[in-house]
Amino acid sequence: MPGSNPATLRDGLEVIMREAGELARVTSRGDFKRWTKGHDNSPVSDADIAVNNLLKERLTALAPDAGWLSEETEDHLPGRAMATAWIVDPIDGTRAFISGRPDWTISVALVEHGRPMLAALYAPVTEEMFLGVRGRGATLNGAAIAPNGGGLLAQAKLAGPKRYLDQLEKLSPNILPQPKVHSLALRLTRVAHGALDAAIASPGSHDWDLAAADLLVHEAGGLMTDFSGQPLRYNQPHTVHGALIAAGPPRHATLVELVRDRQSEFA
Repeated sequence: MPGSNPATLRDGLEVIMREAGELARVTSRGDFKRWTKGHDNSPVSDADIAVNNLLKERLTALAPDAGWLSEETEDHLPGRAMATAWIVDPIDGTRAFISGRPDWTISVALVEHGRPMLAALYAPVTEEMFLGVRGRGATLNGAAIAPNGGGLLAQAKLAGPKRYLDQLEKLSPNILPQPKVHSLALRLTRVAHGALDAAIASPGSHDWDLAAADLLVHEAGGLMTDFSGQPLRYNQPHTVHGALIAAGPPRHATLVELVRDRQSEFA
C-alpha cells in the first residue's frame, strides 16, 4: 500500500502466517467442532474461526488502513470500500483439514485497486510457504519459483474438476489428469512452481479462494485468467468468479484457444 515497504510487509506477513498455521495445527490435534453453512452446506470448523480471528487482529495491525474481506467474516461492503484490502481464507480446503488430509492452506492477499500486490499461501502440514510481492517475483520456502514451459497439452499434468478434465481429454487425449487438490488456492499455486502444468477452477470460486494464488502465479511468470483470457479483479461488489485457467504463458494460450469458443461444453 502507498508508503509501505513491500519487503517489510512480506516479512511481517510470513511471521503472521506461521503463527496462524501453528494455531490451526494445534486445533487439529484436539476435539474441535465442525458444522456447515450456506446454501451449499460448506464445512466450517473451530480452526476456521480461530485462524480468522488471529489473522484479522494481526493483519489489521500490519496494515491498519486496509479493508477486510474474509470467508469467515460477514461482508460489509462499506467497510472495505477503500482502495486497499486484505482478502483472506483462514482455512482453504476445510474438508481436507477436517478429514486429516495435508492439502489445506491459509491464504492471504493484500489487494490494491482490484489487483493483488502482496500474497502468502501457507500449507502447514507440508511446511510450504509461498510468498509473492508484485514486481518482485514469487518464492517457495525462500527459493524463486517458475512455471513449466512449453505450450503442448500432450503429457501435460492438469488438475481440476473431473468433468472439466474429462472434457479436455476428449479434445486433447494425451493430457495427464492429476489427483484432486482440496485447497483450490494450492491447486492453482502448484502451477507457479511447476508441480502442475495447468490447473482449472470451475465457476463459483470467491475472491478469498483466488487472490493469493493469482499473484503467486503471475509473479512466478505464469498466467491465471478466466476462460476468455481476461484477468480477475478483486474487492469488487461481486466477489464470485467464473471458470479459470492457470498455466505458463504458452500452455495458457493453448488452453484458452481450446476452450474459448466451447465454454458451454464446460458448463
